[in-house]
Amino acid sequence: MKSFRLKRLFNARSGRCFDVAVDHGFFNQPGFLNGIEDMRQVVKTLVDAGPDAIQLTLGMARHLQEIQGRHKPSLVLRTDVANVYGKTLPENRRFSLMIEETMLQAVRHDAVCVCVNLFQIPGAPEVHAECVENILRLKPESDYYGMPMMVEPLVFQANAEAGGYSVNGDETAITHLVRQAVELGADIIKADPTDNVSRYHKVIEAASGIPVLVRGGGRVSDRVILERTQGLLQQGAAGIVYGRNVIQHPQPKGITRALMAMVHDGMGVDDALALITA
Repeated sequence: MKSFRLKRLFNARSGRCFDVAVDHGFFNQPGFLNGIEDMRQVVKTLVDAGPDAIQLTLGMARHLQEIQGRHKPSLVLRTDVANVYGKTLPENRRFSLMIEETMLQAVRHDAVCVCVNLFQIPGAPEVHAECVENILRLKPESDYYGMPMMVEPLVFQANAEAGGYSVNGDETAITHLVRQAVELGADIIKADPTDNVSRYHKVIEAASGIPVLVRGGGRVSDRVILERTQGLLQQGAAGIVYGRNVIQHPQPKGITRALMAMVHDGMGVDDALALITA
């Protein structure tokens, strides 16, 4: 049954996926709601734009799944909430907690896969251990319910420098954490881009046949995100999972159209740029 759901996640035309992540409100951080204050409107806008999937929490999944018709993005369900994204790590209790009956809730919400974090945070090895425990607990449930498990290996910069939500593009750290996620049983990987995009094939190689979708990171210019996307696809990425570069864009439908054309049709950067305002 996992293969059935994966066929709804990956586009039939290209075999790739463009997933828009809109789960930021789950983490209770200042600034995370920029551009997504009213999720009813956000989801409607994204459905009209037509990416392959939208990544949402249990509390927001209804805005997607209540929309009538068959032709709408698939649901990727975020399963874990953490308190480690701020400029300063909490002193008393750092956590990454799972929702209860994770896979059963995913089935009830008609998700095509779930997404779970695998954090590597300077000075917080206990959070890494908690993430590993979460994944180990989810793996047999994933197999039992036929629900694909997307693991998000996330290599933090030091929080005092950039906060945990900024990409650390160290090739070695990303490659090793991706490999651990695969060894733990990931069906799909959602990973950071490397600083040197031309080296991303090493991450793909470490995933050993498990499809790798690439995180978008912080908001950048249209040309930068499109050039990065082109490079990552050329290196073998199976698609992208972008959040802020879509939901904080002044034309979310236009940037989605441009990224879809690159991911599924191999469109070049200049032509894709023209689609944003078309």
